Amino acid sequence: MSILRAATVGKLRASVRGRVHLPADSGFEPARRPWNLAVEQDVCAVVEAADADDIVALVRYAQSQGLSIAVQPSGHGATGRARGSVLLRTTRLESIDIDPARRTARVGAGVRAGDLQRAAAAHGLTALPGSSPVVTVTGAALGGGLSWFGRSFGWMADSVLAFEIVAADGTRQHVTPETDPELFWALRGGGGDLVIVTAMELQLHPAPRVFGGRQLWSAASARQVAEVYRSMTETAPDALTLWFEVLNFPGADPMVAIDVTFLGSETDARRLMTEVDRLPAPIVDTRSPMSAGDLGTITAEPTAPSPGRARGELLTAFDDDVFASLIDEPIAPLLTVQLRHLGGALARPSDSPHGALTEPYAAYMFGVPSTDAIGDAIASKQATLAHSLPVSGRKPITFLNPSEKL
Repeated sequence: MSILRAATVGKLRASVRGRVHLPADSGFEPARRPWNLAVEQDVCAVVEAADADDIVALVRYAQSQGLSIAVQPSGHGATGRARGSVLLRTTRLESIDIDPARRTARVGAGVRAGDLQRAAAAHGLTALPGSSPVVTVTGAALGGGLSWFGRSFGWMADSVLAFEIVAADGTRQHVTPETDPELFWALRGGGGDLVIVTAMELQLHPAPRVFGGRQLWSAASARQVAEVYRSMTETAPDALTLWFEVLNFPGADPMVAIDVTFLGSETDARRLMTEVDRLPAPIVDTRSPMSAGDLGTITAEPTAPSPGRARGELLTAFDDDVFASLIDEPIAPLLTVQLRHLGGALARPSDSPHGALTEPYAAYMFGVPSTDAIGDAIASKQATLAHSLPVSGRKPITFLNPSEKL
C-alpha cells in the first residue's frame, strides 16, 4: 500500500488551506468514513479541500509522491476500493449561484440536492433531484442520475451545461460541448474517474406548482395496490411520476406504499390518480401541494450516515413474475424494495453515455447489514429477487453497488 512519506507531510499541509487528516490525528477516523457505514475505507490520508486551488495543489502533490486520489463529497456511492489512496472530500465546495432569467445554476461539487432544490424553488424552478436530499448533485449527475422529474426532463446528466474540473496534470479547465466534446460526453454519466469535478453548471426547469406525497397501506392490500399502480403507470403523462414500495421495517407489520410527484396542480394530480380512490383507505396519505425544495420528505430516507446494502436493477416489465416475487413472498431480510416508473423523456434519445433508458421500471432493493450474517442474507435475497425479476442486465453507474463494476 502506498503511504505518505513523513518528510513530505508538512509540504501537503502547507499546500492546502483545507483540513488534512492523517491516521495519527484524532479527526482521521470520522473523516475517512463514507456516508454508507457498511463500506470500509483504508486510506492513507483525508483532505477536505477548501476550494478548487486546494484540489490543484493536492493533485500535484499526489503526482510527486506516486499516490492515487479517491474523490468523495459524502460517500453515498463508496465502493471500498480506495485502499492506499488520499481521500479527497469536496464537501466544502458548496456554493450555489442561481440565474433565474437563464434558468441555470452553478453549483460546487459538494452541494447537496436538497440545498439546490430549496435555492431553485425560491424562483419557481427545480433541478432534477432523486429521493434523498443529502446526495450531492455532482455525484448523481456524473453517474447519469435518475430523478423524480426524469420522466419530464431525462437523465440528470442531460441538464448539465458545463463542468469545471481539475485534470490529471493539475490544470483547471472549463469543459463544455465546444471546448472538449469527448470529455463533456464522458462526464455526463460515465462516472468521475477521469478528472476531478469542482463545479457544474446546470439547466433548471420550471416548477411553479408541485404536488407530491406518500400513501401507505397494510400489506394485506398489497396485490390490490400493486395492480392499481401498474394500471396508473400504463397511462401516466410525463409530468406524473409514481413509485411503488414494499416496506418491512423492524417492529412494524409489512406495508406497501405509492409515492408520487406531479408537475402541475393538485386537481390534475388527483384526477390522474382516481384509481387509488377505489382502494381500501390508506393508513397514511401525505399527498398535497408542496415546494420543490421539500421533495426529500416524500420517502423520508435517513439523512445521517448509516450502514446499508443496496442493489439496483432495470426491469423490462411489471409482469406476473414481479407480483410473485414482491407481493406473494416476504422481502425479509430486506427493509424495502422500490419500483420506480421510468419512461417518458428518459426513454427518448440522449447523447449522454447511457443513452435512452428504454426499460420502463427500475427496482431498488435495500437492507441494513447489522451483522455479517445478516449482510450475507441480504445479498442472497437481492440475488434471488434479481434472478426472478425480468431484469434487462444493464445498469446506470449510480445503480452499481460496491461488489459490481462496469
